[in-house]
Amino acid sequence: MNTTLLLQQILNGLAIGGVYAIFALGYTLVFSILRIINFAHGAVFTLGAYFTYLLTGSAINTNGVLYGLFNRLFGQPALPISMPFALAMVLGAALAGLTSVLIERVAFRPLRRRGADPLLTLVSSLGVAIALVNIIQYLFGAEIYTFPANPFGAMPAAINFGVPGRPIPVRTVQIIIFGVSMVIVAGLTLLINATRTGKALLAVAEDGVTASLLGINTARLIVLTFFLSGFLGGIAGTLVGLSVSIAGPYFGIAFGLKGLAVIVLGGLGDIPGAVVGGFVIGLAEAFVPAQYVAYKDAVAFALLFLMLLARPQGLLGRALVQKV
Repeated sequence: MNTTLLLQQILNGLAIGGVYAIFALGYTLVFSILRIINFAHGAVFTLGAYFTYLLTGSAINTNGVLYGLFNRLFGQPALPISMPFALAMVLGAALAGLTSVLIERVAFRPLRRRGADPLLTLVSSLGVAIALVNIIQYLFGAEIYTFPANPFGAMPAAINFGVPGRPIPVRTVQIIIFGVSMVIVAGLTLLINATRTGKALLAVAEDGVTASLLGINTARLIVLTFFLSGFLGGIAGTLVGLSVSIAGPYFGIAFGLKGLAVIVLGGLGDIPGAVVGGFVIGLAEAFVPAQYVAYKDAVAFALLFLMLLARPQGLLGRALVQKV
């Protein structure tokens, strides 16, 4: 492999790894607080991409129910607004966060109050995921959606990181995705480590009962955790949709499974571990030879299998201590 291709693959791997990282952070936040996996996170990921698509003023395909509804209400198969892509992405992610809060109210809180077995909560979140995916298909149809061309204005399709005679072109979209991912990761790290809210979240993650006895409002922090989780999922969904397309209502399911591989690889409930795991899997996928690209999705689960054999607690996770 020559130097040019090597650098291209590294940059591509960092871009997709950044998306895996922020998506997996949504899983990690909920797991660290409640010790459960939110299987609906993949559906929220998909929903965030669709919300952004709507807010950019893009048209709905004819098979979606929204096509007829928007035509009757607005005289066109789209919302009568056209937000800049960056603003639409943030608002779309916020709507995904609110959806995640609603999921907590419907699928998690009632079971938590009854002291239900965590397995029931897992099944409940899976049921919500299936329902959401079907609602998305009903509203938008099953077609592939693509964001408008040049969402960030008149920018070049690729940026050259090489020198005259040895160009190293990298897609501008990939650079933007990596930059947005790093801003999100840095912002979340700052929130967790440098604010009172973040320290309260860490306290609840360590021992929710003790944190509650010390006066921390655990119910409010659980709601905040689900909002942040949904927001991160919505951003990740939009970034993936920007890079490749919104490949139908089920495209978040594959990323949901891959997100699980990321958090197990990095360490369940460990925020830095989720970031490291995302980049490890992103870089590993980037170096899959072209003739085996059809098997690229197997890389994450192969790494997961090897990690479970060698270090079950993950790269940065701590071995669980059984309290007696």
